[in-house]
Amino acid sequence: MNIDRRACLKLFGQSAAVVGIASFSGCKTLNLANAKYTYQGQALAIRNRIIAPSFPDYAMSITELGAKPGFENDSSEAIRQTIAKVVSAGGGTVVVPAGEFYTGPVHLESNINFHIAKGAVLHFYPEPERYKPYVFTRWEGTELMGLSPLIYAYKKTNVAITGKGILEGGGSEQHWWPWKGPWKKSTWGDDPIENQKFTRDVLREMAEQELPVAQRVFKNNYLRPPFIQPYACINVLIEGVTIKNSPFWLVNPVLCKNVTVRNIHCDSHGPNSDGCDPEACTDVLIENCIFDTGDDCIAIKSGRNADGRRVGQPCENILINNCQMRSGHGGVVIGSEISGGVRNLYAQNCEMSSPDLDRGIRIKTNSIRGGHLKNLNYRDIRIGQVKEAVVINFYYEEGDVGKFTPVLEDINIENLYVEHATRAFSLRGYPHTPITGVSIKNLTILKVDKASIIENVATIKQENIMINGKKVLITNG
Repeated sequence: MNIDRRACLKLFGQSAAVVGIASFSGCKTLNLANAKYTYQGQALAIRNRIIAPSFPDYAMSITELGAKPGFENDSSEAIRQTIAKVVSAGGGTVVVPAGEFYTGPVHLESNINFHIAKGAVLHFYPEPERYKPYVFTRWEGTELMGLSPLIYAYKKTNVAITGKGILEGGGSEQHWWPWKGPWKKSTWGDDPIENQKFTRDVLREMAEQELPVAQRVFKNNYLRPPFIQPYACINVLIEGVTIKNSPFWLVNPVLCKNVTVRNIHCDSHGPNSDGCDPEACTDVLIENCIFDTGDDCIAIKSGRNADGRRVGQPCENILINNCQMRSGHGGVVIGSEISGGVRNLYAQNCEMSSPDLDRGIRIKTNSIRGGHLKNLNYRDIRIGQVKEAVVINFYYEEGDVGKFTPVLEDINIENLYVEHATRAFSLRGYPHTPITGVSIKNLTILKVDKASIIENVATIKQENIMINGKKVLITNG
């Protein structure tokens, strides 16, 4: 298969010349059969496999079956009936037109494009009882029968959420978020009963004891639901929408294949407001998105502890391209629920910057979670302001108290440019399992305020690392 220069630029953006794509065997004659082991060949192969679903021309507005704007007008049943009618017609598009509509959870079916039109705001009532009966879901990487995600699809094929409208999750200091418990400097979240800790801790023990998922049910469940969760679906598209004030993680495809997330705007600053968390998925494209979040912007996951190892599905073949990361705990993150492993990640052409961006590139795990992390590639990333540029932490949360030590293999960071970082690196391996398998090339940080933290790093291939105008070498502190 040959591709021309125009196709190269479409994939790799204006930085193509920087990374030498145009001169790689002459981009005009790049042959994937010969280049399958190169960065360019592998990234392009992932893109070529990922094809967004298409839908029949048939479309129906939710107003045709009685949906009306306004808080007092519950559109839940009209949305459900509209989806059912479009399914009976062979599939197509369910339209939420301009206006402010209110609903409970939305469950998508196969061959349904749920379209939020420009000028539409779809509010989800922040009333937990509406999100029952419980569904098969995951919460922080552990399976259970839990509150329905706000938009949910289970074992469906060809599902989409599209449009230029707004999805409003209703998370706030009064609703959903207080279940987190004490958070930052908030004055809410101290309720001794309505606190996720009491459900979470029991759930995690159930998973360690390998209790069947059907029995992981709680009469009083205080685990906040994710906003959008397609679960075990094939051919998923999430495009164009703005997602605001999520109860929990915003976009969380789990065990899905062929996932496209593009041109979305994630704007949520509550606890655990991760932007996009593909979990144990295969073939994922995240492109041209904006993340302004209260937690990780993008976090790649594959299940937590015993549950992640039981399911045993890595998150693999992921292409992140041309995204913007603003505030958040991390820009492109691996973990922490990573027990199933991650392989074949390509993150490129991204821009990050905010006084509230804690980390740029981040890998977080520990010896309870473990995980084999292989072939992770970060290239052509620009960061304006960040607290820590590159973080690899084997001590995340529980530290070193387990028997599943993380394995890093073929981790590559190239062409990373940072204007201002409080700290360049925080690399913390174990004395018995130091960090290995990392390569850093062409990294420039114009201004750094504090010394890096380097603990138990065995070997890092490094070339042309410039910090504060001086060439440096990463060595154990």
